[in-house]
Amino acid sequence: MTTTPPGAGLARALATTGTLTDPLWHRAVLATDRSAFLPETIYGPDPAHPGWECPITRTDPRWDRWVAGDFALVTQVDDGEPVGEDGRGRLPTSSISQPSLVLRMLQALDAREGHRVLEIGTGTGYNTALLCHALGEDSVVSVEIDPGLAETAVKNLAQAGHHPTVVAADAAGAPEVGENEFDRVLSTVAARGEVPFSWVERSARYGIIVTPFEVGNTPGVLLKLRVHGDRTATGHFIGDAPFMVLRSQRPDQRRVRELVDEDAPGATDGLIEFNPRVVAYRNTGWQLALGHLVPDLRYAVYEAAEERPEWAGEATVYVATPDGSWALGEYTPEGGPYETRQDGSRDLWAEIAAAWDEWTRFGSPDRDRLGVTVGEHWTHLWVDTPAGVLNPKQRKRSR
Repeated sequence: MTTTPPGAGLARALATTGTLTDPLWHRAVLATDRSAFLPETIYGPDPAHPGWECPITRTDPRWDRWVAGDFALVTQVDDGEPVGEDGRGRLPTSSISQPSLVLRMLQALDAREGHRVLEIGTGTGYNTALLCHALGEDSVVSVEIDPGLAETAVKNLAQAGHHPTVVAADAAGAPEVGENEFDRVLSTVAARGEVPFSWVERSARYGIIVTPFEVGNTPGVLLKLRVHGDRTATGHFIGDAPFMVLRSQRPDQRRVRELVDEDAPGATDGLIEFNPRVVAYRNTGWQLALGHLVPDLRYAVYEAAEERPEWAGEATVYVATPDGSWALGEYTPEGGPYETRQDGSRDLWAEIAAAWDEWTRFGSPDRDRLGVTVGEHWTHLWVDTPAGVLNPKQRKRSR
């Protein structure tokens, strides 16, 4: 009697949409039951409490639809200690990723028999199970910073018949995985601002690193790097990849307005020629360049009230960084100069203007022209070739 493979439904859905094209990973999805790697409680947006994640159990009518579909599922909030009432959480801190994105990342590895893989972020173990099935459990080492999650993953994997090496350690450094080099490094958490050089150090020459990458206000993008003999790694962005960020690189969670004190005694008023609305220009290349060149920048645009027609088109644009620097710009359709107010050690409008000048100097490149080079002490963003590094002069405020 022939039995249906546990992952048949998911494999069919992914193959039908053209996401799953490699037979190696097709076999792995067919053989792996994704639902076996789910905890008894997952989390979803709470419509009654915007901004919170509410617990969802197997009795919830949404459970079966979410588990069977192409959805990312939050499996932990607030590092395992929900801060809200009734088990609600504020910050998603672990998930079982969206299957279509999982397969795009696995296929981007170009992994084959004999390759050793270092996985950053074990989670509940589903992605690790796919690696084990495709490459063999002896070829897989997975690192998880949360000891509780690591323990759960080991149990889930054992029940699925896999026994890879799972290490509870800092996923950014992975110091406990021995001296072995890896042919492939796959991160299931986003590197923010900088790709950890330890991943390059762990890679064999000409190895491949696939990781989500995040800067500024943009959702994560997928980055594929090739490691070179000089211990640098270079590569391009190959798609969207919104992921949770490495714990050691998590950004400050405060909103922009929480970082701004317009009544601060040191705040000063002035004028700028630079159009403050440009900060929110929705070009993917610009947003990556802005986030990279003006580190830790947050921004928010507040449109003028609709009931005040005399203000039509006007807006207040706030920019801020967690170190206490902030500025606002009063946009008006009549054009500049624009009124500003600012405080802190960084002249944020000057930094943003310098980033814009640098980006437009290269022809306003979109994401498909951008790439990254990772070295021992830096991560560079470049245009077209690694020689085209985006690097404006950073201007400090004169006080």
